[in-house]
Amino acid sequence: MGLFGNIKRALAKTNTVSGIRMMTQYGTTFSAWNGSIYESDIVRACLRPKVKQIGKLTPKHLRERTDDDGNKTLDINPDMNIRLLLEEPNPLMTWQKFAEKMETMLALNNNAFALLVKDEYGTITQIFPINAGTVESHYVDGALWLRFFLTNGKMFDFPYTEIIHLRNDYNQDDVFGESLAPSLAPLMNVVTTTDQGIIAAIKNSSIVRWLLKFTNAIRQDDLKKEAKEFADNFLATEQGTGVAAVDSKCDAQQIEPKDYVPNAAQMNLTKARIYALMNTNEAIVTSSANEDQREAYFSAEIEPDLIQFGTEITRKIFTRRQRAFGNKIVLEASAWDSASISTKLNLVQMVDRGAITINEWRQAFNLAPVPGGDVLIRRLDTAQIENSGEEGGNTE
Repeated sequence: MGLFGNIKRALAKTNTVSGIRMMTQYGTTFSAWNGSIYESDIVRACLRPKVKQIGKLTPKHLRERTDDDGNKTLDINPDMNIRLLLEEPNPLMTWQKFAEKMETMLALNNNAFALLVKDEYGTITQIFPINAGTVESHYVDGALWLRFFLTNGKMFDFPYTEIIHLRNDYNQDDVFGESLAPSLAPLMNVVTTTDQGIIAAIKNSSIVRWLLKFTNAIRQDDLKKEAKEFADNFLATEQGTGVAAVDSKCDAQQIEPKDYVPNAAQMNLTKARIYALMNTNEAIVTSSANEDQREAYFSAEIEPDLIQFGTEITRKIFTRRQRAFGNKIVLEASAWDSASISTKLNLVQMVDRGAITINEWRQAFNLAPVPGGDVLIRRLDTAQIENSGEEGGNTE
């Protein structure tokens, strides 16, 4: 049975509610461009910045408690098993690669699934992404289940409570996000047709460019001989003179190719429409965006998935009682990920004033923490103003 054999399959009679066909399957939805959308260089270029950014997020288990006096305390990664699970969700992946794989599936299909694998005691031991060709929803005794048809032909049923499900463009269906296929298919057809037209035009450059018309009937062998001599004498690049000379028995006519090649404006317009559909732009794709552009992209694309990822894992890993006691999973992004080097250097003023610690400042540069760097420091000329009534004090 393999990995998924750890979960008992539901073989009872069920009623199918809805289903989605994943865009990663070959030869079905996108047969027009011969397979997976992930093979498109434009689509992959759009995905890579977002996927890499999601992979940089750090998952943390937080437990916020409030005592009888109303004082709040925050524990970070208090449970060793959950901390290790977040560091290594399964034997094949670290958290970074797990998050990147989930985000890739989410960006391609507007749906991403991962299975919570539990031991005989109900403890979550692994989290595995599910790469399915088709997914259907149905109910068993009033409980929602998902049926996965894997790309290797196998089928598995899992309860929805054991599945981490991320989704975007959540509209008509009660369970699944809306696929990008209807919107993306026409654009991909245009891109494929354009590329094929350019390739055909290049290939056509090697076809017949000259026509020799003889006034008298000659043998087939002589026709080939005359054509070869004409090509060797006048068309060969290493010895051609650029001038063709023929006598009265032969008329040489040049044939002009009429290949259609789309202009750059049309190609750029199609690419811009794909960028707009995937909510990115040329600057983000080419890593040439400035600080404001990176911040805008983070707020529009990264942060919503960050929040969804954290809340979905929280509600599937923890029970309602555990969440009531302040347990949650958050995906932490550095506040300075989008900042320029000059902005990060200016943060030293916040260190002097006790706003951030030395280690927090070093983290902005991806530097390791140093001993004693978690203590807030403050310059002497930024001490608190006391209500002493003395000169320079606060005299109300």
